[in-house]
Amino acid sequence: MKIFLDTAEISVIQEMKEMGLVDGITTNPTLIAKTGRGFEEVIKDICAIVEGPVNAEITSTTADEIVEEGKKIHAWGEQIVIKIPMDREGLKAVWRLTQEGIPTTVTLIFSVPQAILAAKAGARYLCPFVGRLDDISEDGLALAADIAMVLGQYPDWTCEIMAASVRHPMHVIEIARSGVDIITIPPKVIDQMLHHPLTEKGIEQFLKDAATCYPG
Repeated sequence: MKIFLDTAEISVIQEMKEMGLVDGITTNPTLIAKTGRGFEEVIKDICAIVEGPVNAEITSTTADEIVEEGKKIHAWGEQIVIKIPMDREGLKAVWRLTQEGIPTTVTLIFSVPQAILAAKAGARYLCPFVGRLDDISEDGLALAADIAMVLGQYPDWTCEIMAASVRHPMHVIEIARSGVDIITIPPKVIDQMLHHPLTEKGIEQFLKDAATCYPG
């Protein structure tokens, strides 16, 4: 299972990379806006430090515009994946960009039928939103597992499932159990995964004991 970091903050990406936790990056307009910097500048800076896929989301709404914008963005870096929302115009653009060798992620997937259509259109990554389904009392974890089961029946489909909208460590555990290929995780959830009170208590005790017997 691969971990993509769901952020556009360069300092956070660099720190997580130093821990070996960055197989790729996902961004969206909201994450870019939080940096207070320009879209192109941020994406290029991320590409300079991340070897894996860097997801950059388009803002166009028609297939022709999406294709044009996608080509422009992909020219900023070979590892850039064009992130496109799930709708009719988006799938048209996914098909066309795929024919030109430009990888795409279909985002905002909330059902298995949507995932099937995105896979058939040629998307490299399918992005079901787990947490947002939970927010409306639907089972986001079941969706991720169902998509994994369906895609497993068709090995000629080369797309990967990238579970998104991850809210807490339990989401990570259950998604990992489902056999999903990738989880894109916000830095705050990575921080939650890092900490456990017994680990911290153990470190404190070890340091205390080491002070009595290790050379100063």
